[in-house]
Amino acid sequence: MSDIQTTIETIVSENKVVLFMKGDKQMPQCGFSARAVGVLQSIGVEFETVNVLADPAIRQGIKDFSSWPTIPQLYVDREFIGGSDIVSQMFESGELHQLLGVTYTPPTPPSITATDAFVDAIRAAMKDAPGGGLPRLQISPRFEYGFGLSEEAPGDFKVEANGLTLLIDRSTAERANGMTLDFHTGPDGGIAIDNPNEPPTVRRLDVQGYKAMRDNAVPHHLIDVRTAEEWAIARVEGAVLLENEGSQFLDTLDADSVIVLMCHHGMRSMAAASQLLSRGFKKVYNLEGGIDAWSASVDPKVPRY
Repeated sequence: MSDIQTTIETIVSENKVVLFMKGDKQMPQCGFSARAVGVLQSIGVEFETVNVLADPAIRQGIKDFSSWPTIPQLYVDREFIGGSDIVSQMFESGELHQLLGVTYTPPTPPSITATDAFVDAIRAAMKDAPGGGLPRLQISPRFEYGFGLSEEAPGDFKVEANGLTLLIDRSTAERANGMTLDFHTGPDGGIAIDNPNEPPTVRRLDVQGYKAMRDNAVPHHLIDVRTAEEWAIARVEGAVLLENEGSQFLDTLDADSVIVLMCHHGMRSMAAASQLLSRGFKKVYNLEGGIDAWSASVDPKVPRY
């Protein structure tokens, strides 16, 4: 056995569930890998990933190891399971849950609310679209949304929403339950989605929006993630420095607290905001442009450096 085959054998043996993929679980670098990651994350099982793009020898070696020509590849208890399509099919049938020792609950048709504006917009689009079919809603495990017209496929749910029939595949059903579909007109209009199942994301906030938040006395907490040296040069009234008392202060807040994070230009605060989401906070804002933009556009009394 070659050195690379020995390396792969060790990886497969030491990890109960391991996915050889392009990228990693935090940042998949192809759609097929992203789909496989999403399936495993939906099930809630612990798994490791190996980025084949980081090592050409592993990228080819894993294909030789499994006699399977494509990436990603999933292994469970040292057994090769398959690629993205097989993993997705096993997920929808419940076979993958059983293999991983997770209780499988068959999906049920979701409850979806559609406004009159949404229904009118979809019906107008259907009238102008070539061919036939019904409107289909798809939601990926990463909550990327897709709308289009297609024919009914085996396993689809046909969901009635305000007189409109939507096709929903089984993997989408759970992620769609309870959502509201609306449509806004105007230059920035389009389909508007309110989905209670979607995990929280870092919210973008420019300095004018933050000024309005302060002017309207919207309850929030401003956390400054800069260094103590930078804090000594310039600060925004009401901010709490993370490096000093800020960390302990965050421990006193509940998950629904509104938190605005700020740094010099907005990069460090974005990273810190992502960490707060992982801690369970739901309403986290990143101040775009940071204290420099605040000084330049809102409060020139704050020194720039």
